[in-house]
Amino acid sequence: MFLRAVVRQSNMLGQRNLCSQISSPRLKGKVAVVTASTDGIGYAIAERLGQEGAKVVVSSRKEQNVVKAVDQLTKSGLDVVGVKCHVANASDRKALFEKAVEKFGGIDILVSNAAVNPEVGAVLDASEAAWDKIFEVNVKCSFLLAKEALPYLRQRKNGSIVFVSSIAGFQPFSLLGAYSVSKTALFGLTKAASQDLAPEGIRVNCIAPGIVRTKFAAALHESESARDTALEKIPMGRFAQPPEIAGVCAFLVSDDASYITGETIVASGGMPSRL
Repeated sequence: MFLRAVVRQSNMLGQRNLCSQISSPRLKGKVAVVTASTDGIGYAIAERLGQEGAKVVVSSRKEQNVVKAVDQLTKSGLDVVGVKCHVANASDRKALFEKAVEKFGGIDILVSNAAVNPEVGAVLDASEAAWDKIFEVNVKCSFLLAKEALPYLRQRKNGSIVFVSSIAGFQPFSLLGAYSVSKTALFGLTKAASQDLAPEGIRVNCIAPGIVRTKFAAALHESESARDTALEKIPMGRFAQPPEIAGVCAFLVSDDASYITGETIVASGGMPSRL
């Protein structure tokens, strides 16, 4: 009963967050590219960056999702364009960046959010095919997106890259073994890239969300038993809402975080976060 009451309180908090308005234009003049941004965390990030003044390029594997997201964000008064982009497709990635330059004149911010998890199970039970797919999209494509965005970021001042990882990278989820390892790899990518790019004024950071109420994480919160089990691991006693993760991202890509690079910011409601 207590946990269900906490969930109801969480839902009300989430609604208040979704309805809140952002008045600070701290990203005015910036151009942001956000992958997997037509739903869930990615959509919330695109919306928040737009609310803070950025021009935003949203993307998804499915054209209809891109059209819907652009329509919604545009109706909210945000300056947004969309591109169909499967991050594992080289020509799609090229088109994504070219659209940003064509429509908005350059790129200041890259948020790599796309991820997959085709199988559930312990890490050593994962099939080779699932392992390859997870690491191709979650790690290799994050690397490639950063690498391919770099020439554009170098043309602007104070560029910023954010990789979206997961609390599972610190504390592996038993049913998400291979996925958890892929998210740990993003911590290393963040550290290595940030060291290389710091002298150029390009910052690289990472976000490790806890359990967020999204379709992607539905298996962790849809059923009552799964929900109660998950909530027991969260000291704050509730799941995150996507706008709460978006706020962390907006901070990291803004001048408020101008002296922060190579860091992973955990937003997990108090879940353990140490390797």
